[in-house]
Amino acid sequence: MNDFPDIQSHLGDYVSDFVDFLDTALSGLFDFIFFVSSRTINGIEAFLDFLPWWVFLVLIFLLGWYFKSLWSGLLYAFFIFLIGTFGLWEEMMMTISIVLSAVLICLIIGIPLGVWMAFSKGFSTVMRPILDAMQTMPSFVYLIPAIFFFGLGNVSAIFATLIYALPPVIRLTELAIRGVDPEVVESAQSFGSSRWQMLTKVQLPQALPTIMAGVNQTTMMALAMVVIASMVGAQGLGEQVLISINRIDIALGFEAGISIVFLAIIIDRVTGGVADRFQKHRRAK
Repeated sequence: MNDFPDIQSHLGDYVSDFVDFLDTALSGLFDFIFFVSSRTINGIEAFLDFLPWWVFLVLIFLLGWYFKSLWSGLLYAFFIFLIGTFGLWEEMMMTISIVLSAVLICLIIGIPLGVWMAFSKGFSTVMRPILDAMQTMPSFVYLIPAIFFFGLGNVSAIFATLIYALPPVIRLTELAIRGVDPEVVESAQSFGSSRWQMLTKVQLPQALPTIMAGVNQTTMMALAMVVIASMVGAQGLGEQVLISINRIDIALGFEAGISIVFLAIIIDRVTGGVADRFQKHRRAK
């Protein structure tokens, strides 16, 4: 009497059949995504590897100095130098390449979707439960379709990271556009501005600080996926963390882990500084 009745549902089988259908029907699209993603990663990594190590340190210093302070620039440059002393310079470059590629694709997809949601209540109603599912589903689940569509490697890592990191920039873009002062919008309309002019000249500039907060969150979530993405063959610092777990190598695990923390601090502070700059510029006007 205490056992659950012999009633079974096979929802997972239907999902599996649907994924098989997508793999067959949209194989050309997945090949295109693989091509673009791999070229993007390889291009960014080739550029970073081309830079001498001291030039990269100077760039990090200048970014920290410009967007935060002189002390911050020195601290961030020291963090990067310390990662190099761990012998993880190439792994750091690969991690940065994966994160930048994922964030770039997230912004290209997410900001237009957020704008569309802001202008269309119907589309927003459809997208919200999808975004809720993307944010609440365990991140390990994203690895399954990534492996199925793209195999093992960095492209699968980008695909899984994309699903995980995309919702914040979409939500905050919609929130930012909807939060623009109605009086400002009415003033633009009274001067005969078209919808495109109102979006590009009024709403997006006003919403930019909030959108940048979304960019910050998306970037941090993309970085948070590097260790999980290593389980599908992604290279970089996450792979070193996974190796250290398999070997129970405390030294390697600490160095790779603290390197990810250093990158997270730098990315968070720099992107936050960009948002603060836009906010100050807006108040000055």
